[in-house]
Amino acid sequence: MTDELAERIAVATPAETAYAAVADLRRMTRWSPECFAIWVTARDDDRPSRFVGWNRRGPFLWFTTARVVVAEPGREFAFDVSAFGQPVARWGYRFTPAREGCEVTEYWHDRRNRAAMVLGRIFTGKVASARPAANRDGMRQTLARLKNDLERH
Repeated sequence: MTDELAERIAVATPAETAYAAVADLRRMTRWSPECFAIWVTARDDDRPSRFVGWNRRGPFLWFTTARVVVAEPGREFAFDVSAFGQPVARWGYRFTPAREGCEVTEYWHDRRNRAAMVLGRIFTGKVASARPAANRDGMRQTLARLKNDLERH
C-alpha cells in the first residue's frame, strides 16, 4: 500500500496568497470533491486548530476530526485526520515560490491502522487498497479548482 501521495500544480499567485486560501478551511468545501462542510471546533491565536470535516462520496457520508499540525504562512499547512479516535491520514499543502506565482503541492500520508481501515470500508465504501487512487483523483480535482479560484480573483 502507498504510504504517501503527492500532486502538484502551478498557480499564478504568490505562495502567501495560496497559503492563506488553504488555511481558510471553509474554502476547502469549494474545491474538494469529498468535503462538503467544515466545522471549526477550536482556535489558537485566532486561527483554526481543530475541526470536523463532513465528507460525501456517492451514497456514503462520514465525518472526521482533524488537528492542524503545521501552519507556516507561505510555506506549509497540514492537519492530522482521525475517525473515532483512530489515526487516518495527514493531509498537507506545501507552497513553493515560482517565477510566475507558486507551486502548490497537496500530499496525503496514510496513517491508518487496522481499525481505521475497517471504519473506512464501512463509512466510505472503499477498501483500503482503493483509497490511494481515490485520493489521487481527489487531489487533482482539488488543486485544479484551487488554481481556478485563485487565478480568477
